Amino acid sequence: MLTPDVSLFATDAPLRLLAARDRTTGRILFPHRDGDGLETITLGRRGTLWSYTVQRFRPKTPPYAGPEAFEPWALGYVELPGEIIIEARLTDIAFDAIRIGMAMELTEVPLDPAVAGSLRLPAFRPTVEAAA
Repeated sequence: MLTPDVSLFATDAPLRLLAARDRTTGRILFPHRDGDGLETITLGRRGTLWSYTVQRFRPKTPPYAGPEAFEPWALGYVELPGEIIIEARLTDIAFDAIRIGMAMELTEVPLDPAVAGSLRLPAFRPTVEAAA
């Protein structure tokens, strides 16, 4: 489960995700964590939608920590070339317009849109080219 003290995003622009790479194996770990033999890296911003589903019912609590009022969301696996396949929400796209293989770019969404200062989660949206 994500907590506010987990560093997900790099602090510089443009928006980028932090991860860790094992110096011995090259394995990439997300979310980012510190430890012996790990180096901090920033992941690419663009990738390809590898697979997806639509979450149509409110998950059980725990582990779900979002708002009580539930609205369905798309959940995708986006492949960042040469790095990692990451699970994240998909945004700025109608469910029936989602296509495997479409170009995606990193953005962020609040865990609870009704709460000011809500924890921000990584998300992906279609690139301008993919949306056209």
